Amino acid sequence: MKKILVHICCSVDSHYFLQKMQKDYPDAKLIGFFYDPNIHPYSEYYLRLLDVKRSCKRLGIELIEGEYDYEAWIEATRGLEDEPEKGKRCSVCFDRRFEVSAKRAQEMGCSFFTSTLLTSPKKSLKQLQQSGDALARKYGIEFLAPDYRSKSGTQEQNILVKQDKLYRQNYCGCLYALKQQREQQDKLLEELFCPISGQIMPGSIDYRIKLYEKRVKLEEEGREYHIVKNRILNYRLLSGKVIYKKKTLFSHILPYSKLRNNYSRGKIEKKIDEIYYFNRDEIKFISLDSYNTLAKKSYKSVLELMMHPPTFEEEIKLREQLGCDFYDLSAIIVLDKVELGKYEIVIDSKIYEDVIEKLLI
Repeated sequence: MKKILVHICCSVDSHYFLQKMQKDYPDAKLIGFFYDPNIHPYSEYYLRLLDVKRSCKRLGIELIEGEYDYEAWIEATRGLEDEPEKGKRCSVCFDRRFEVSAKRAQEMGCSFFTSTLLTSPKKSLKQLQQSGDALARKYGIEFLAPDYRSKSGTQEQNILVKQDKLYRQNYCGCLYALKQQREQQDKLLEELFCPISGQIMPGSIDYRIKLYEKRVKLEEEGREYHIVKNRILNYRLLSGKVIYKKKTLFSHILPYSKLRNNYSRGKIEKKIDEIYYFNRDEIKFISLDSYNTLAKKSYKSVLELMMHPPTFEEEIKLREQLGCDFYDLSAIIVLDKVELGKYEIVIDSKIYEDVIEKLLI
């Protein structure tokens, strides 16, 4: 039986491509090879691999994972950072991935190799064919380049993505393409944000990993589920600082805290119940003791809270307990102890429209 090594870039492309290959080459053994060191960050790489594993398992196809040699990929594309999509950087990227794939195919005794990149509408078929053919000659094997895009192939692929609930990524994969795409969209480069606390933010890659890992578990248990999309106002804290008597204090800033100009200076005006009210910019303070009481926690310091906070959802509920409506963007800051006097406050945060997925069981 002849063997065909199939380089896999993502489940959106591979799920359709592999089924077409199974139909066109019924007597061949297909072996999936996930080799994509271009994908950044690693959490996105892991998420795509997770969905490819699910796809291959459903299709009964063996899957091999290549090395995530990201630093070598960065070095290979050095100087090509500003190249456009389908430019020289993409050629280097294809050549690198195809070379490793062709070499692995030869080592495994495969007569052919191919790539699911051939189904991606964002890639040049001519560019892919030239790279594949050149490396096939080098390693003494054959490169297969079926055109599964034409004759409504792309439409069929999109239908299959929805039908089988695949993870649909929203950028090609590499850092440079991501940056260019987000600049063109005038959107926050949120894929590169990772809170030092490890708190999972809505719509983040870690949020999606948690969702799709749960999806896999539900399927293993035979339970029904749906993945739906919601349009929300999302939030990211970029940086924050509280200064009191020329000293920077440990401070924890609750989600959806926003300042008009990112900076404020003033003093605490009054205290009502648990909340200390600042005389500028609708800022509010609470002590760590009040936070622990309301959140039913037992943090010993704000530093501990900063590094190991509750979930994002728990902190939204805490805002509600403090009397904040869902449209309230007042800054709420937690300190070990709230002292009277003058403060300087810096909060650089972004609130923006976003679409996130939600798992319904």
